[in-house]
Amino acid sequence: MKRKIIEIDEDKCNGCGLCVPGCKEGALQIIDGKARLVSDVYCDGLGACLGECPQGALKVVERDAPEFDEKAVEAHLRTIGRPPLAGHGPHGAAPSPTPAQGHGHSHGHGVGCPGSALRRMSPSPTPTTAATGGVPADAPPPSQLGHWPVQLMLVPPHAPFLKDADLVLCADCVPFAVPDFHARYLQGRSVLVGCPKLDDAAFYQEKMAAIFQQARPRRVTVLRMEVPCCGGLAHLAQQARAQAGVATPLEIHVIGIQGGIVSRQTVR
Repeated sequence: MKRKIIEIDEDKCNGCGLCVPGCKEGALQIIDGKARLVSDVYCDGLGACLGECPQGALKVVERDAPEFDEKAVEAHLRTIGRPPLAGHGPHGAAPSPTPAQGHGHSHGHGVGCPGSALRRMSPSPTPTTAATGGVPADAPPPSQLGHWPVQLMLVPPHAPFLKDADLVLCADCVPFAVPDFHARYLQGRSVLVGCPKLDDAAFYQEKMAAIFQQARPRRVTVLRMEVPCCGGLAHLAQQARAQAGVATPLEIHVIGIQGGIVSRQTVR
C-alpha cells in the first residue's frame, strides 16, 4: 500500500540525534553516525520529527510501505525502555510532547545517541572538612553541573531543566578563562554552550527564540569572550528574545582572555 512515511537524506544528516527523541514511536535511531528509520511499521508518517532536524534531512514522502502498526510500536517502546503512546494512532492527532517523554536516562535507553539523552543530575555538596566523611582538605570541589546535554545544538526547547530556569548561555571558550566557573556561574543554574563563529548562529537564534517562548526562563546570563567574533552570541540572544516577544531579564558578561569580567551589561 502507498502511504506517507519519513525519508532521510543521508547526505544532509550529520548524526546529531535531535530527531530521535522527536519521534515518540521510536522509529528513528542513530546507526553508524546517521539517522535511520528502524522499521516502516513504526513510522506513522505524521512528521512530528521534521522540525527537530537543523539540517533539513527529513521529509515526508509517499511510497509503498506496510501499514503503521501501533501494537508493534508499543512492543518496540517497551523493548527500548521508552514511555507508551498516549491515544496516538495513524489517523489520530499526535499528543503534545512532554518534557519527560522519549528521553533516556543514565544509559541512554530510548535514544539512538546516548550523548543526546536528556538527564538531570544532583550536584554534590561542596566538601568542607573531615566532618563530611574524611574528605581531604585539598580535595577539588565537585561538579555543579545539573543536567545533560549542554550543547545548544542538542538541547530541545522543551527540555525540563530549561523551564523557569536561571539560564546561562555560554560561549565555548569561557570556562577555560574563568577558573571558578562552576561556583561563579554554574551552581544552581542551567547552561547552554555554543560558538557563534564556528556553529550555525542562525539556527541558534531560532532555537533560543523557541526556548524563550516555551521554557520561559526567568532570566538569561550571556557569557562571551572579549574577542569581537564572540559578540555574535550576545547579539543572537537579544534577537531571539525580541523574536519571541518576551521581556526575560538579559545580562551580558564579557570575559577577558586572561580571566576576569571585563564588563557587565543589562539589556532592557
